[in-house]
Amino acid sequence: MYNTKQITNDLYWVGANDRRISLFEGVYDVPLGVSYNSYIIMDDKTVLLDTVDKAVAHQFFENIAHVLNGRKLDYLVINHMEPDHCAEIENLVAKYPDVKIVCNAKTQSMISQFFDFEFPQEQYVIVKEGDTLETGNHTLSFFMAPMVHWPEVMVTYDQTDKILFSADAFGSFGAIDGNIFADEVDFEHRYMDEARRYYTNIVGKYGPQTQALLKKAQGLDIEMICPLHGYVWRKDLEVFIDKYQKWSTYEPEIKSVLIPYTSVYGNTQNAAEILAGELAKLGVKDIKMYDASVTHPSYIVSDAFKYSHIVFATTTYNMGIFVNMENLLHDMTAHNIQNRKIAVIENGSWAITAGNLITEIVSKWKNTEIIGSKVTIKSSAKQSQREELEELAKEIAKTI
Repeated sequence: MYNTKQITNDLYWVGANDRRISLFEGVYDVPLGVSYNSYIIMDDKTVLLDTVDKAVAHQFFENIAHVLNGRKLDYLVINHMEPDHCAEIENLVAKYPDVKIVCNAKTQSMISQFFDFEFPQEQYVIVKEGDTLETGNHTLSFFMAPMVHWPEVMVTYDQTDKILFSADAFGSFGAIDGNIFADEVDFEHRYMDEARRYYTNIVGKYGPQTQALLKKAQGLDIEMICPLHGYVWRKDLEVFIDKYQKWSTYEPEIKSVLIPYTSVYGNTQNAAEILAGELAKLGVKDIKMYDASVTHPSYIVSDAFKYSHIVFATTTYNMGIFVNMENLLHDMTAHNIQNRKIAVIENGSWAITAGNLITEIVSKWKNTEIIGSKVTIKSSAKQSQREELEELAKEIAKTI
């Protein structure tokens, strides 16, 4: 049975939710599920913007058939070729063989990489930066957004209704719970963390490229944003755009301390707990701690974009950094974390090396400052280390 949502008088959401998925892209924990958004414009010419993941194909095609209600599909606009959005291109073409595919040259080459079906060259509409497509009452403009977060990505702007179809930009983890608009839910408290986690882990490495897209968007009169995941924005757009401005420039949202730690027998955790307590005594608020051995790194990466200060606390293991902490550090490096203040706590019973190795990694992060003296715990914290932790807390608090 169809399940569509009307967005404007002639724009419909024909996507679907996947609430049973456990790992998005085989990597990211998605306890709230995920939506795959696709949209149809019912103008003189009908236009479908992107398809969906194969997991929700049946719902997708029921939705399209209901909205078209016997009309043919004239155009398929492909903004992004990632399989969670392009998986059903071949089946769509089989069902609507006269459809014209609107895409850029890089997307066309990717279609042949993902699929084997034959499609007439004359049914391609290859667009470049600023090209337009007239569909009747609507004029669609196309703007390239390379590496947000694949090289072929583009966005589509409806000049008539002032809608930006933003591909993976402005998306969020989480299925759509009935309401389609962000202003119909408590987005700040229910979904903003998932929006941050989505951006930072999926797109976060490509801050400069996201900035380039934001600059293009500034030149458009946008009243609504329709992303490929998550809710549609029609109010308070500046709130979400400001978040993207911060995330893509690696500017912290809050001045506080994130403390990811790993602890084999609890002694490193104890040191981290003491530091957090001392920071609290000094008036630091909203401190966040994570056990990096039991928390999916996507949550910690997300908060690393949020917090101004990060304290890494870990043990030496096999003459190196404890494996889960080492993986987290490499993950943060891969996501281009920068503009942060870093402190280090290390532990070990002999040949303690973790702290220096952490320092070596984070010192390569752009505009990153290591503050305070490294605190070294030998097996378990003694009074002398407690004093060092108190001093480190003071050094961190001074910069907050």
